[in-house]
Amino acid sequence: MTLGKSGYRSRSITMPTTRTLSTRITDLSRLLIAGAAALALPLAGCSQGDKASDLTAPRNHLLTEDRGATGGDDQLGGGVNAYLWRGALDTLSFMPISSADAVGGFILTDWYAPPGAHGERFKITAYVLDKRLRSDALRVSVFRQIFQDGAWTDTPAAANTASDITSKILARARQLRAANGGHDD
Repeated sequence: MTLGKSGYRSRSITMPTTRTLSTRITDLSRLLIAGAAALALPLAGCSQGDKASDLTAPRNHLLTEDRGATGGDDQLGGGVNAYLWRGALDTLSFMPISSADAVGGFILTDWYAPPGAHGERFKITAYVLDKRLRSDALRVSVFRQIFQDGAWTDTPAAANTASDITSKILARARQLRAANGGHDD
């Protein structure tokens, strides 16, 4: 105790400095982090999740996943025939694909102008409707436009165009099934 200017005894209180407080907070933070790590580390071995390499590797389910002939019981689910799906993708691969859904079973192309046809373009929509490899499990629509008077105008495609494309898709699907040993799995 010391005597102040007024003659009263005063006590000097030492306040911790900012540096002392920040050191204590840092030490406390380190302790909490170390404790959390010590608790989490033993539990990490119990994980049944995907490997880190599986999580970072991109996958293209549309082109590489083998779903079996009946749509398969894989991660994609859905109810479409895998051979028809792959056959449609392979057959329509010369056109730019605008949208494709393996679960819903549809493929929509963007407009495509054949190299020899000037002022004419086509768009195709293919639907896989069933799990069975049958011709009625596939529906193909062909849209045609011609360029006249400075604008694209809808015109009907030739009557056999959709059936020709359907036949090519079915033939490709049968090739894929034969390459799989004729198995439907």
